[in-house]
Amino acid sequence: MAGQAARPRPAHPQRTPSRYEIPDRLRLLSTSRRVVDRVYTLALLFQLEGDPRYATRAWEELAAAAAFPDWNPRHFLDTAEMTHAFAIGYDWLYHHWTPDQRDELRRAMVEKGLKPALEVHRRSSGWHRVRHNWNQVCNGGIGMGALALADVEPALAAEFLAGAIPSIHLAMREYGPDGAWAEGPGYWRYATQYNVVFLAALETALGTDFGLGETPGFREAGLFPIHLTGPLGRTFNYADGGDGTIRSPELFWLAQRFSAPAYADYQARVASPQALDLVWFPPAPLPGAGSPLPLDRYFRGAEVVTLRSAWDQREAVFVGFKGGDNQANHSNLDLGTFVLDALGERWVVDLGADDYNLPGYFGKQRWTYYRLRAEGHNTLVLNPGAEPDQAPTAKAAVTRFSSTPHQASAVVDLTAAYAGHATSVRRGVALRERDSPAAHVVVQDEMESAEPVDLWWFLHTPAEVELGSDARVATLERGGKRLRALLLEPPQARFTVREAGPLPNSPQPDRQNPNTGIRKLAIHLPDTTRLRLAVHLQPVLSGAVSPAPALPIEPAQPLRDW
Repeated sequence: MAGQAARPRPAHPQRTPSRYEIPDRLRLLSTSRRVVDRVYTLALLFQLEGDPRYATRAWEELAAAAAFPDWNPRHFLDTAEMTHAFAIGYDWLYHHWTPDQRDELRRAMVEKGLKPALEVHRRSSGWHRVRHNWNQVCNGGIGMGALALADVEPALAAEFLAGAIPSIHLAMREYGPDGAWAEGPGYWRYATQYNVVFLAALETALGTDFGLGETPGFREAGLFPIHLTGPLGRTFNYADGGDGTIRSPELFWLAQRFSAPAYADYQARVASPQALDLVWFPPAPLPGAGSPLPLDRYFRGAEVVTLRSAWDQREAVFVGFKGGDNQANHSNLDLGTFVLDALGERWVVDLGADDYNLPGYFGKQRWTYYRLRAEGHNTLVLNPGAEPDQAPTAKAAVTRFSSTPHQASAVVDLTAAYAGHATSVRRGVALRERDSPAAHVVVQDEMESAEPVDLWWFLHTPAEVELGSDARVATLERGGKRLRALLLEPPQARFTVREAGPLPNSPQPDRQNPNTGIRKLAIHLPDTTRLRLAVHLQPVLSGAVSPAPALPIEPAQPLRDW
């Protein structure tokens, strides 16, 4: 408008270099990841198009981060990811930089990345010794920096790599024997991302990965996100994870390294392309591309099972079911939990992680938060109260797994999870008649105890729930579709519908996620010493209007006969 000064336009967030920001007073991680993403994208575009504006913008990002007071080594993931960004910027744009620019990048990597990391290696402490994602991210991110600078900082690079190679091998052994990851599919992606970039960098820089790629289970690692993903693209998100689609360019690298076309087939379907998708995309279809995988998979070690009726149908039935180890990093008290997809909906959900910044989330208060307790999962609770509602040290093994064209099932021994309350607890999950319109799922528990226990059975759902007249049938409705739950045994059991929140005598800490939009189908059986509890879950096909479940319903069979 005439006579008024023009208002300055706010800076576009993509045009503004990242700043030193620690909003939760702990993590610089979002900034480090932003720098990684921007540098990869800009450096790749410069390589493809040669436009110097891409390199100029990358320099603005790197120069800003080089001037940070540190890269937050107290939360070392932040340091490792920033070093990764600088390694790519230094290496992919090397011939564009002036000697002074290279020296500035080198100094930042050495002082803010390699030297702090070497202190950890020299003490043989922290992430150097762990067997979870911190190991791969820290060794991988700093390792990229060491390889980028090996010709100008040979002593520092050699010392770091000499420690990193045996250290990362500790974590890589956790892929064994079948490629699974105890921290869940989301953290599989994070760990594998840095594991693969480090191995790829070792091979391109030194011509060898020193045998790391032959670690048992690593060859099969690409199977894990594929099998853990249901027909809706949602994962079985046990532990501290969300259920979003796993998009991992590293699957292209793994596909070529291990001649595993299924990995590339999967990633090609789900990718929202990143720089490394283009770098690692197979130049030609791999032999065997398009061959179907088995419908069911049991991942030993992680003790996770997935069952499905089909791979290529959005309305297929999918079940994820787990035993596992409550002591694994990021674990919840979720032994025996399951999720269920059918008719293009997820009917039985895992609520995922709560806010990592809640007091004591990774400390003494961890088992007070609903989403981390057994009562916040689709499993059993015995004698609920203030104490952890599964033993935090418990492990639960899959004791039986069966897969045929007609049906599949698995049984998990949960006895250790309820030590002190019961002498035996087992859960079985079966997908029956999967090759017919009558496909359905059975969840069956068997429990014995010396003294009466107060037993609860829980199922979390985003669906509306309507109970039948005798409360032995519950109809779940979502998006105009229905799934019916029928109590097969015991005859005295009844469904109830509850809020997705703690029982009255459970811990009630503040600031928990309210789980809005989630209901909990529950069964309560007090004063129980011995029971078989069987629930039949059947998708209701379009056009079926009868409130009664489809007949015949087979009687529950003992788990020993499954």
